[in-house]
Amino acid sequence: MKVAAFLFDLDGVLVDTAKYHFLAWRKMANALGFDFTHEQNEQLKGVGRVQSLEIILGWGGKTLSQEEKNHWMHQKNAWYQTFIADMNPDEILPGALAFLEKTKALGLKIALGSASRNAPVILEKTGLRHWFEAVVDGNVVSASKPNPEVYLKGAELLEVAPTACVVFEDAVSGMEAAQNAGMPCVGIGNADQLSNTIITVKGLHQITPEAIITLVKS
Repeated sequence: MKVAAFLFDLDGVLVDTAKYHFLAWRKMANALGFDFTHEQNEQLKGVGRVQSLEIILGWGGKTLSQEEKNHWMHQKNAWYQTFIADMNPDEILPGALAFLEKTKALGLKIALGSASRNAPVILEKTGLRHWFEAVVDGNVVSASKPNPEVYLKGAELLEVAPTACVVFEDAVSGMEAAQNAGMPCVGIGNADQLSNTIITVKGLHQITPEAIITLVKS
């Protein structure tokens, strides 16, 4: 296949906002009278807001009405937005900026595929927005990963066939979304926790766009 575009998840691939999600969800849990750990929080990677809330409430053994759930999702997001308000380019993950620069230099198209509704704010705060020809986030699509909608929409906006796209993901649900979209996926994180990837690395600093293109073609 000929690679024409790279599609990136945001959290855990280009920037690390997982810590802010953890702080906001944990603040909610504490307000409801329970707590959860960093290890448990790993289960929320790539999971949408509604499902994350259900998982956390399960940990605390809490049952809420839909009205209460809506309240806490809104409150959690308000806390999260407060935490990310002070983000800056220093929070871009190692190697991410250089990887984007090399990708653009190769003439490949670049899109973002994130479940976060706060993706535009994060891109602006970190100075990354101008690298992306298309931004697909929770404000654009309705289905959460592993549904492939976010990546299929990215390919559509870039006017590139899904089979010509490569996805970069750090969450199992995101990798499944890429697979469901018919796109090869590069895993970012621990190889023993991720699957269905053409390669898994700790971060973008460990790989080059040229190497990914070679892997896909082989």
